[in-house]
Amino acid sequence: MARIEAVLNSIDANLEASRERLFDLLRIPSVSTDPAFTQHCARAANWLAEQLKGLGYSADVRPTPGHPIVVGHAQAKRKDAPHVLFYGHYDVQPPDPLELWESDPFAPRLAAGKDGQEIVARGASDDKGQLMTFIEACRAFEANGGLPCHVTFLFEGEEETGSPSLPGFLAEHKEELSQAGLALVCDTSMWNAHTPAITVMLRGLAQEEVIIRGPSHDLHSGMFGGPVPNPIHILGKIVGELHDDAGQVTLPGFYDGVPELPEAVAEQWRKLEFNESEFLSSLGLTCAAGETGRSVIEKIWARPTCDVNGIVGGYTGRGAKTVLPAQASAKFSFRLVGAQDAKSVLESFRNFVRARLPADAQVEFLNHGASNALQLPFGSEALSRAQRALTEEWDKEAVLAGCGGSIPIVGAFKRDLDMDALMIGFALDDDRIHSPNEKYSWTSFHKGARSWVRILDALAA
Repeated sequence: MARIEAVLNSIDANLEASRERLFDLLRIPSVSTDPAFTQHCARAANWLAEQLKGLGYSADVRPTPGHPIVVGHAQAKRKDAPHVLFYGHYDVQPPDPLELWESDPFAPRLAAGKDGQEIVARGASDDKGQLMTFIEACRAFEANGGLPCHVTFLFEGEEETGSPSLPGFLAEHKEELSQAGLALVCDTSMWNAHTPAITVMLRGLAQEEVIIRGPSHDLHSGMFGGPVPNPIHILGKIVGELHDDAGQVTLPGFYDGVPELPEAVAEQWRKLEFNESEFLSSLGLTCAAGETGRSVIEKIWARPTCDVNGIVGGYTGRGAKTVLPAQASAKFSFRLVGAQDAKSVLESFRNFVRARLPADAQVEFLNHGASNALQLPFGSEALSRAQRALTEEWDKEAVLAGCGGSIPIVGAFKRDLDMDALMIGFALDDDRIHSPNEKYSWTSFHKGARSWVRILDALAA
């Protein structure tokens, strides 16, 4: 315990130097989507590799078909210590529109915010500030006897463009990277400015486009309406039958593999400071849709959905045109949870559509991707240790949170390396990531580094 206090004190005593290191990284305009910034992405990768080498770790910058990936390795004093893989990304979104920034997006500064001082710069929250919390924790350990865990570092430069080079890289270096038993991903958020969170659930996503065709060409609705099937009518009927009056999806087998929340997690969510009325009113709404009897948080984090994302058919220009369209189309998305199988859901959906086609109507399906949900086992020892460590640092119980969206890298770790991930980040919902005046709370940076000290110590205990 005395050693951990010394490591934490080291972080506190060296905050100014830690900030300057973060600012050096933030000054590098590593925008991955624009070829004009390619050299700056390489600069950021080299900068990170040099930081790891400066701590006595092995590190190198490895080429990919796109931007380079940094891989580093650090050894703990104990040979039998656990081995973790830490993931972060050094690339950032373009700063546009520049005129909406209050200062140069690549000239980081401290500013006053509602929760204290904030670091303002592109990439401050997503993901350079988050990434540096872990490096600074490692630095403090090295100043006080060394790391308690073996650590593999993986920093990529294409996260903001969909990580196109990452699958091939993981496959090529699988033996090296899979020596770690657990991934640590610092690209998520806290519950609020004072309450830490571990993201334990990510919804999967399946996307399908449906094209319904009827007559061979558009027709005059007065001359042909009635006996001729209207693709918009057909599509509308299909959409209308996808949910019942209780908000449940009617696809056969849709809820196969959907778990109920453990009571301990459900109770924690019920106690969260979440005002459903305020949430809805901020969207111009007064009541929640979806499954009857489920809370808003549960619907977003832990329940599956079926949504129509777009629908097109017939004449959509100004004024009127009495056309009976030859085809209509819609785009659908399914958010998946638990052990739902994306391929089975899509097959059930296609059968559902085919069963509702009248004679002479044809259907075409276009798939736009499918991935299953991810969930860290609630009984995981690593999860329990990390939750206790965060609770000790922040003096508030760490929330076991869900995420309505998806984080592709976590799926890649599970699929390609058979590795679970602890998703622990210190961003806030109002950090304006991807927007002008992106910021990162100074408290998030400071206590984020302290949190990683406690987590690594807990994992190694």
